[in-house]
Amino acid sequence: MAEAGVSQKRLHNMKHRQLRVNELVKRELSGIIAREINFEGALVSINAVDVAPDLKRARVFISTLGVDNGGNVIDKLEAHRPALQAELSRHVVLKYTPHLIFHLDESIKRGARVLEILDDLGKRDGQHE
Repeated sequence: MAEAGVSQKRLHNMKHRQLRVNELVKRELSGIIAREINFEGALVSINAVDVAPDLKRARVFISTLGVDNGGNVIDKLEAHRPALQAELSRHVVLKYTPHLIFHLDESIKRGARVLEILDDLGKRDGQHE
C-alpha cells in the first residue's frame, strides 16, 4: 500500500515539473521571438508550449492577430527554428534543447467567431419581441 502512495507522489512531482518546464520554455521563447523576429504589423503570441517528457520535442502553439495568413508566420518561425533553438539553449538549461514544432492555434479566432454568432442571435431575438 505504501508503494502506491510513493508512485502517486512521484507522478504528481513529474507532472508539476513538466508544467514548470512548459511555462519556462514558453516565457523564454516568447521573449526570444519578440526580440529576434519582425512580423511586419502582425502580433504573434505563444498560447502554449507542450514539451515532451523526454525533453526532445516541444510543440509550440502560436496565435496571430493582424495577419490573414497564419501559415506565413509559421513558415517564418520554421525558417528561424535553428537560431531560436540555439538562443533557447543559452537561456534555458535542460538535459536536451527541445526540437521546436510550431502549430497555428486558431482557438482565439474560433472563440471570437462563436461570441460574434451569439451576439447576432441575441440581437435577432431582441427584434422579434
